[in-house]
Amino acid sequence: METRSAKRKKYWSEGENGIDRISDLPDVVLHQILFHLPIKSIAQTSVLSKRWRSLWSSFPDLDFTSINPIGVASTNAPNTKSSIKNKRLLLCPHSFSVKRLDFISQVLAFRDKQSDLRILRFRAPLSFSRLNGLIRLAVRQNVQELDVEVATDDYFNFPRSVLTSESLRVFKLRSRYPGFRLLPPSVMKDGFQSLHTLSLSLVILYDQPTLSDLFTDSSFPRLKKLNLDACFGLKQLKVSCLALEEFTLENCFQLHGLDVSGAKLKTLQVASCFDAYCDKSWVKINAPSLRVMVWEYNAITENSSLENLVSAHEASIGFFVLNEDFSVTKLRSVSNLLSALSRLHTLTLEGQCVEVLSSRNYIANLMHPFDQLKSLELQTGFNKHNLPGLAYLFKCSPALHTLILKILNDYKIEQRKWNKDLWDMPSSEEQFWESQSQALKPLLNNLSVVKIHGFLECENEVSLAKFLLKHGKALQEITLFSGHCNYRDYLRRQKIRSQLMGFSRASSNAKIEFL
Repeated sequence: METRSAKRKKYWSEGENGIDRISDLPDVVLHQILFHLPIKSIAQTSVLSKRWRSLWSSFPDLDFTSINPIGVASTNAPNTKSSIKNKRLLLCPHSFSVKRLDFISQVLAFRDKQSDLRILRFRAPLSFSRLNGLIRLAVRQNVQELDVEVATDDYFNFPRSVLTSESLRVFKLRSRYPGFRLLPPSVMKDGFQSLHTLSLSLVILYDQPTLSDLFTDSSFPRLKKLNLDACFGLKQLKVSCLALEEFTLENCFQLHGLDVSGAKLKTLQVASCFDAYCDKSWVKINAPSLRVMVWEYNAITENSSLENLVSAHEASIGFFVLNEDFSVTKLRSVSNLLSALSRLHTLTLEGQCVEVLSSRNYIANLMHPFDQLKSLELQTGFNKHNLPGLAYLFKCSPALHTLILKILNDYKIEQRKWNKDLWDMPSSEEQFWESQSQALKPLLNNLSVVKIHGFLECENEVSLAKFLLKHGKALQEITLFSGHCNYRDYLRRQKIRSQLMGFSRASSNAKIEFL
């Protein structure tokens, strides 16, 4: 009697009429279908027939990350014999990783030697010798994309065999612990002639704190994407690859100097970088094709020189400020950075940007206006100390269409104390905004959409909303996201809302909505 599993196998290979239609499909089509399955499921198809064994041995995209990635354990599996065995392996990670690596090694060893390897991805705790062995096997099979995440017992050196690969186009190496060292620059810069994507994470550079001659056009003539993360010991970095289009630098806390130039660079992201205690830090950027710039949670450098950002369209800027270190030199550096982005259409200011702009030492007349800015998003603590910075940003954005204000939670408890009789007499905040009405006239003639998140009907927030409703000539809609409140505050908030609605009907045609 034919079992169910035999029937399923027969149907898979022969179909309803006993004709094997699937196996007649071209290899490239079947490979594409198999690509969407986990690696173990693909391997199991090799038992169907010689045809499927051939497909498995020539399968070009080997992704082993579905086999229990590093630090991932299955806790919801039923208590079958198989699951109990897997749990025992998880309790002994060394044994489990050896079995997993043996499987990867066997698959690479038994592949069809005439079939090139397109993709190899794996995550595993392993020794450096094991890592080198797997990478050498992949390089011999002309691998094009190599994506590796490892955890080792000790520091290891960058795999030398990668340098000699002529087929490799994408190389991603991430170390979970403890990190890896680069080879000497004289060795590193002789390879990578065909590489177009490089991603390195947890690099130990205490012996090579300056990388000024590695990421050059001669070393990486075809490099389009570069991602460097957690480069410990890195103090100075220069990137000048002419073909580079995307560059990301993250978590380099000891960085003193950064020099980036590229005629084709379109996207630049730098986050959580620079030494906040360094008094000679600097950044230099020259990118005429740059469209998007992300500069978040970086310490303010002593000097900023950004040139030829004539194509910049969108940016997100944020700073990490240590003990409110608003020295004149650093504030001038902030002005230089923002002035270089004066052609933006979309700008997001995060972190402590508004606090910096509100500093008494801020040299406001050094920053160029954002004449083409259409959308501005501000993430800040909305208090009376930040009003000068907000007003200055509004003044520098005469053509603004959309304003999004996100009030940070840290300041809301303090603001609730300021809720008094908001309508009996003009508050100091209202008087401040009224004093700015003439200077902000260009903005008020163009601003169409306003969204305020975290609106708790506090004095600062209400004063700004009333000012915009009163003077906004082009204002069409204002949305106030107030969130939940307790019952005690409900009646007070309803009263303020009704008064704002009445103020809107009296002073503006704008639609006002509470969410």
